[in-house]
Amino acid sequence: MLTPRFTLATAIIAMSLLILAIIGRVPDELVTGAARAIDGDSVVVSGREMRLKGMDAPESRQTCEVAGQQTPCGRQAAMELRRWLARGPVTCTGNETDRYNRLLVVCRVNGQDIGADMVRNGFAVDYGAYPKEEKAAAAEFRGIWAGTFERPEAYRRRMRETGQAYHHPPSNPTMRP
Repeated sequence: MLTPRFTLATAIIAMSLLILAIIGRVPDELVTGAARAIDGDSVVVSGREMRLKGMDAPESRQTCEVAGQQTPCGRQAAMELRRWLARGPVTCTGNETDRYNRLLVVCRVNGQDIGADMVRNGFAVDYGAYPKEEKAAAAEFRGIWAGTFERPEAYRRRMRETGQAYHHPPSNPTMRP
């Protein structure tokens, strides 16, 4: 049986750890305004290039096979993101950067998470934040799940290993607000 003194000490330690975690956390940056799609998972808002966090869209030159036909799934992903961005101003939040120094963000239009919808409708795959949405898209054969495709990460790796150009880094990877 635990003593009251032990229980109190445990509670104090737990609260201290929670407070330290909250204090040590870098606050989210908030970027709002009209946005422009670079590709299926990268946007520019207020002149700043950002990458949608937690999802990965096919690369611009990447193709997939649907019903025995090659389809430009990378361009389709970019077009879907453009349709989202045309719905109104975006609100993007994030506090991490990628290797190109782009802010990793979750973006919303009218309160709806763009990344979740892109994955749910098969225009992107889960990259750590949307496993349920990917499972639903695959189960219902939506978008890229209607045929066969190479996961974007594997496609980039294969292109890099074979020396083929596949992706242009951000136009200004050191750009900061």
